[in-house]
Amino acid sequence: MQNSPLSSDRLDRLARVAVQVGLNLQPGQDLVLTAPLASAPLVRRIAAEAYKAGAGLVTPLFADEEVTLARYRHGQDAAFDRAPDWLYRGMAEAYGAGAARMAIVGDNPMLLAGQDPGKVSRATRANATAYKPALEKIANFDINWTVLAWPGLAWAQQVFPDLPEAAAQEALADAIFAASRIDGDDPVADWAAHSARLAERSAWLNGHRFAALHFTGPGTDLTVGLADGHEWHGGASTARNGISCNPNLPTEEVFTTPHALRVDGHVSATKPLSHQGSLIEGIRVRFEAGRIVEAQASRGQEVLQKLIGTDEGARRLGEVALVPHSSPIAQSGLLFYNTLFDENAASHIALGQCYSKCFVGGAGLTPEQIAAQGGNSSLIHVDWMIGSGQVDVDGLTAGGDRVPVMRAGEWA
Repeated sequence: MQNSPLSSDRLDRLARVAVQVGLNLQPGQDLVLTAPLASAPLVRRIAAEAYKAGAGLVTPLFADEEVTLARYRHGQDAAFDRAPDWLYRGMAEAYGAGAARMAIVGDNPMLLAGQDPGKVSRATRANATAYKPALEKIANFDINWTVLAWPGLAWAQQVFPDLPEAAAQEALADAIFAASRIDGDDPVADWAAHSARLAERSAWLNGHRFAALHFTGPGTDLTVGLADGHEWHGGASTARNGISCNPNLPTEEVFTTPHALRVDGHVSATKPLSHQGSLIEGIRVRFEAGRIVEAQASRGQEVLQKLIGTDEGARRLGEVALVPHSSPIAQSGLLFYNTLFDENAASHIALGQCYSKCFVGGAGLTPEQIAAQGGNSSLIHVDWMIGSGQVDVDGLTAGGDRVPVMRAGEWA
């Protein structure tokens, strides 16, 4: 197994990057970690790296696909309107006391595809409601947090359906490790250089202070007004606790907050969206005054409608992000069925909750001030891809000038 993509050496490198680059975990800081049960080999290495970095307590919380399916197959109907709020209150309390947050993804993206969509929607809403106190600590960037991936077997078979099980898992591992930039001689230094490049893009956009972005391409003519006092971010960012971290491993995006009332036009998705165990394809929506007034999908229409019906904020945007078509994930040609990766293959927008850190002085703004500046509030935050090699982006200034930002999916 010395040269296997799942070898100890590569897992050790990913764990080191997750702790040092993703979290920048500080001495004495606790860590709350959620992960699929199958990812235990990686979790153990992360725990070791965290304790080497001086962690206080590392608390892993595991999820199991078979337990999840048992709920849908045998659970009482009323139970789908409930969630473990006691657990999420505890997580919120931990974050309030200074704990860092790490999430490992890797479950089967189609796990719930054969289950009752009504029950899936109810359970998701109940979970989002109960999780909100903890999610706010993350969305408001109160703490240092990061998300990374484990090559789950069922996920691998979804991405590489023509390969045998073991070969599919190794192929997905290769793709994850490459996208996560751990294969160089010094992954930590490589990440520092990558973050610096993203910071340069953010600084250029912040220097222009665009009032809006205009996306044009096949099936797309969309003007995304930007929130008052918005601020672009990319790569490493400093949380309110003063710790600089990389929330997503991998990441290729620079992103900011749209104005919830100033989005107009129509847009077509350029990649499928994997959501709640279903694949939503051919998404086409139309915005008026920031709100989705028409929404269609060639596949997964019912799931799309339930998604945007979560609450009023689910029909408005909480994020807009720019990603070049030449990003390594886009050039891999893979559909990962996982937003952590697919969102880094193309420019995208997100329905739902905004990030308070994407405002100048956001750490000192109240929720009411954020809303007054155009920030959106919702129980959800769901990214979907609208960029490609055929999409142009222009920045529109308050004075009406038009500045090329992207041409044919590349930085102009």
